[in-house]
Amino acid sequence: MIAPGRPGEQAQTLSPAEAATAVPSPTANAADVKYVQDMIVHHQQALDMVLLAPSRAESTQLKGLADRIKAVQGPEIQYMTTWLREQEQKVPDHHAAHDGMPGMATPQQMEALKAATGKEFDRQFLQLMINHHLGAIKMSGQVLTSGSHVKIEELATEVSVEQTAEIRRMQEMQATP
Repeated sequence: MIAPGRPGEQAQTLSPAEAATAVPSPTANAADVKYVQDMIVHHQQALDMVLLAPSRAESTQLKGLADRIKAVQGPEIQYMTTWLREQEQKVPDHHAAHDGMPGMATPQQMEALKAATGKEFDRQFLQLMINHHLGAIKMSGQVLTSGSHVKIEELATEVSVEQTAEIRRMQEMQATP
């Protein structure tokens, strides 16, 4: 039996006996729990940012991107909240501390974004959201190497793929005058 490796690892050939024990663990470890708790806070800030776009952005393309981010990350927050409750773990509140969390905008950056309109909003939004997505990808990579729960591995992989694609779109938007 061929078993795919983790991201960046080679596939392995397993005997039937090895294959029976190679199934990913349904048990969560501390890395899984911390990732989910942090990612809820991370996604909440992204939602705070995208909710500003309809009334402040100039670009209809940016408004569409903001709608897509909202449509993906809102349900992901619900999924993660449910997962934490199933694990009997604490669900962070909306504005939980995020010191040192990769990609998070500072309170000053969020205030500047709230104050901006038109092209200036679009410029700040793209810069902040690209950095925000890069942070989420970094966090996802960390749990993929240290987590143990298969559902969180799947979630982290999806987050990485979605946000990598969105970064490409945002970089294209930045390049368009």
